[in-house]
Amino acid sequence: MDRKAFLHAGHPPTLLAAFLYFDLAFMVWVLLGPLGVQIAADLGLDHAQKGFMVALPVLAGAILRFVMGVLVDHLGPKRSGAVGQLIVIGALAAAWWFGITSYHQVLLLGFFLGFAGASFAVALPLASRWYPPEHQGTALGIAGAGNSGTALAALFAPGLALAFGWNNVFGLALIPLVLVFVFYLVVARDAPECPPPKPLADYFKVLKDRDAWWFMFFYAVTFGGFVGLASSLTIYFNTQYGLDAKTAGYFTAACVFAGSVVRPIGGAVADRIGGIRTLSAMYLIAATFLALVSFAPAAAWMALAGFVAAMLALGMGNGAVFQLVPQRFRREIGVMTGLVGMAGGIGGFYLASSLGYARQASGSYQAGFLVFAALAVFALLGLTLVKARWRTTWGAAHLTSARI
Repeated sequence: MDRKAFLHAGHPPTLLAAFLYFDLAFMVWVLLGPLGVQIAADLGLDHAQKGFMVALPVLAGAILRFVMGVLVDHLGPKRSGAVGQLIVIGALAAAWWFGITSYHQVLLLGFFLGFAGASFAVALPLASRWYPPEHQGTALGIAGAGNSGTALAALFAPGLALAFGWNNVFGLALIPLVLVFVFYLVVARDAPECPPPKPLADYFKVLKDRDAWWFMFFYAVTFGGFVGLASSLTIYFNTQYGLDAKTAGYFTAACVFAGSVVRPIGGAVADRIGGIRTLSAMYLIAATFLALVSFAPAAAWMALAGFVAAMLALGMGNGAVFQLVPQRFRREIGVMTGLVGMAGGIGGFYLASSLGYARQASGSYQAGFLVFAALAVFALLGLTLVKARWRTTWGAAHLTSARI
């Protein structure tokens, strides 16, 4: 890729603002996961309740991503993002000021944190609309690397909870969140060529296109696996290997950082060799390592190695999916980002909650990991079924400059 051509192709300040906005939003979206050990101990939660607690923000974010996608096409990405972030800031401020004393209050906070997860439907269109087809993978990979915010939560939240109490972490999280929000308001700009808003009924027309459903399924596996593990691994390492909350957070941060940092690489590789080829390899790798870790390796470092490998594949897969989506649905990128992101969140909710229920029912996490590994295999089979049609229709060389 020609670096100078990329820098001149779009609007780098907006790309940076989209990344930082996404990064801090994702940090608070999964905050209950890294704090889950301390919250569960204080509130007396069982395995199923812990699983649902960390999964609920993911489900709320999934549903709200579609809502935010529609809002983006009507108000523009920048204003839509401002609305969502103000709700998140208000919810964290209320939780910090009034305190959380029950399981139901944690779930209520989890719902409002879903608005932070919906930032996905803002950051990606905000960046995407500035860049031509041949740079979509790289631009969306950079913006989407805001996934790394989940690593920040895992790295710092457990230690801060030990030092100041887990309830005060909500207040501490407001500091970087507000600073980045101000930067976003000052620097970000909507692209001049935003498509005109459509009647609400038109947004559901895209669901009549079978490719929309394929992309939703593909992202449910890649991003669902990523965010499901990011939300669950602190509790997993604490429960399975007896690691204290802080050490379990460090292990989780390593896994999440691996999956986050390679998302732009996945997009760039997809730009170079094609999204289908890249994504196919990632599904195979992810399925293999998720199956291996399901057998509960004897040592925590062995499980860590397996999860890092799986997260590397899932992270690159995230970038590859969003190299393909704008090629197929460029005019509907706002609503498609919401729909595909919603599916990714549902996948994450399923994985995070199923791990808790599997442990509660059988005393083992194995069933949860094996089922998700099987979903990765099904995604690979599905991609194999559609690739010939995609490469001879909308992805044909005479119709696009991008590699499919």
